[in-house]
Amino acid sequence: MPTPRSIRVLCALVLSLSAALPAAAADEAPDTQRLQVTDPYIELRTGPGRGYPIFFVAARAEWIEVHLRYTDWYKVRTDGGKEGWVHRRQLVTTLTEAGASRSFRDIAFDDFLQRRAEFGAGWGHFKAEPMLKFWAGYKLSESIGIEATLGQVQGIFSGTNFWHVNLQLEPWSDQRISPFFAVGVGNFKNIPNTSLVAATPTDAKLSNASLGVRYYLTERFVLRADYSIYTAFLNDTRSGEYRAITGGISFFF
Repeated sequence: MPTPRSIRVLCALVLSLSAALPAAAADEAPDTQRLQVTDPYIELRTGPGRGYPIFFVAARAEWIEVHLRYTDWYKVRTDGGKEGWVHRRQLVTTLTEAGASRSFRDIAFDDFLQRRAEFGAGWGHFKAEPMLKFWAGYKLSESIGIEATLGQVQGIFSGTNFWHVNLQLEPWSDQRISPFFAVGVGNFKNIPNTSLVAATPTDAKLSNASLGVRYYLTERFVLRADYSIYTAFLNDTRSGEYRAITGGISFFF
């Protein structure tokens, strides 16, 4: 199992990278659209949050226009000229001028669907030895991405460092639970403990194939687990195969 110190380092890295993300700002204004209130009323607040007071109530059958979105809050204007902020939940039953309902999905999940870059860290086992792994990925399209990984294994008789770059396929990237497949190449370096006599370091090319799954957790965080098979090409005639399993957490933007 990973040592307490390794877990502390892992948590510190994830928290520091998360803090470095840019603060959320107001989203771009949606296309202005007239909507009709179908609930008995909706409440307009002076600002985008429940801490702001309600200053006006728009009754059923009144028309409003949506002008701006800030997280789960929408700035609206009534036909009478009143402007205020309404929570998404109060807008889900409104109707358009064509008599159809408009989708107001969870904003955080929308961010997940539009994600591009992802950073993460995890721990697990590499050939039964404890392993720490860090990765950074970027989506080239809806279902294809690239990912760079650094790993460290601390065994009883030796330590191993490796890195690889993968091409990743995620066919159901729009789902909360999303499996993925990856293949890649990199480098493998094994350094024996100094107490071992006549042991020599190993520096070899590496290939890998992985199968994993992502689970959208909340906000910008994703849980992840993967199973990998690594092949190290030790020389022209000999290779070594290693299996690894990892679980961790990543964040995206």
